[in-house]
Amino acid sequence: MSWRTCRLGDVLTLKRGHDLPEHSRQEGDVPVVSSSGITGRHKEAKAMAPGVVTGRYGTIGEVFYLEEDYWPLNTALYVIDFKGNDPKFSAYFLRNVLKGYQSEKAAVPGVDRNVLHEIKVRAPSPDIQLRIAATLSSYDDLIENNRRRMALLEESARLLYREWFVRLRFPGYEHTPIVDGVPQGWERKTLESVCLRGNGIQTGPFGSQLHQADYSEEGVPVVMPKDIIDFRVSVASIARIPEGLADSLGRHRMIPGDIVYGRRGDIGRRAFIGKRQQGWFCGTGSLRLRPDPQAINPLYLFDHLGTPAAVGDITNRAKGSTMLNLSAAALKPVPVLVPSRTLQEMYAEQIEFVREMVEVLNEQNQKLRAARDLLLPRLMSGALAV
Repeated sequence: MSWRTCRLGDVLTLKRGHDLPEHSRQEGDVPVVSSSGITGRHKEAKAMAPGVVTGRYGTIGEVFYLEEDYWPLNTALYVIDFKGNDPKFSAYFLRNVLKGYQSEKAAVPGVDRNVLHEIKVRAPSPDIQLRIAATLSSYDDLIENNRRRMALLEESARLLYREWFVRLRFPGYEHTPIVDGVPQGWERKTLESVCLRGNGIQTGPFGSQLHQADYSEEGVPVVMPKDIIDFRVSVASIARIPEGLADSLGRHRMIPGDIVYGRRGDIGRRAFIGKRQQGWFCGTGSLRLRPDPQAINPLYLFDHLGTPAAVGDITNRAKGSTMLNLSAAALKPVPVLVPSRTLQEMYAEQIEFVREMVEVLNEQNQKLRAARDLLLPRLMSGALAV
């Protein structure tokens, strides 16, 4: 028989991940995988490739496939036995099973692996598994290719920033004297002073006003820290609120040039808000920076905040024993080196093309993911033959 009815536990076995606090991690190439994907590196692996990992808490349904040995964190579940099934197929299969999964735990959304193992499923034979995996992988291969192109483009921007503003090899540097440790015409300011007065640095302003019932499948995106991936906003699992509710909160909408900064957990996450994200909202767990365009170029400020010195300084200002938490007040005195206006504009002119290309590739990936996710349930139910 091509398809059989069984338990999820008959198809794969899940296990809880392993503790690995930040202070215990050692430099290495092994990916550390949490409920939100790869969040760091370590020198030791706890699980062998191929790997399939999903979250235990938070957003349920995200599944990550790894082709290298890895360390699954205790916020995640990972497959320890594929029961003879194709590992890549198993990743898609698990994603389909978890789509729309509702936990009985009301306070903290989560999954119990023992409960998951008992879910009734229909699983195809190995030959169908391979064909399904190949079909869906073709989309993921294109997505990964675009992701690599985006990474190269963004690396070129980082190299330009480093050359101009760290090594100080900017256009005309040979004829620019150094005064008090910085090139003439540059200034040392605070983050508060280069953001708009009054509301330039804000936490997600309406998080406490929204409840789970306020979110919808369609509507205006609300950016949470989990949505900030590789310095971009990912809409793969982004929360949304209805247009009517969004209109009532209109004054909190973001505008091009805003910077969304994760303030809980992984403090280094940040994303630049462009024209395509205009009108979106900064959600709970995030900070919204609004640079004053008269004081600083937003693109320059965004890249400045990504330098190791700035990231280290900001991280040290976060407080919390179990999870780091960054407040708006803690960000205000962060030092910012502000080059001459002419140099900022020259830099932004170079970077705008790179950012536009990245946005185009990111949009392509969003469409590819949507097409893949539309196919997923039809392939997994057998409604669409392969």
